[in-house]
Amino acid sequence: MTRLKLSDITDVKPVKLPIEISARLHSDLVAYGVVLNGGNERDAPPPEQLIAPMLERFVATDRDFAKARRAAKRAEV
Repeated sequence: MTRLKLSDITDVKPVKLPIEISARLHSDLVAYGVVLNGGNERDAPPPEQLIAPMLERFVATDRDFAKARRAAKRAEV
């Protein structure tokens, strides 16, 4: 089984954020959803369900961002 960085898509109250993505990225997101669904195209999560969890994961694992955020919080005090 392929280890993907995204594994859990939770349902939380969303905030609408209209964005525009390239056709290539959309195609990649469709393929990612299929892989995430075990290779089954049917019932694979659509791109709009993948974007937010991917961004959350990216932000949560960005060490430089976390370091800068901690530094900014220390500077506020």
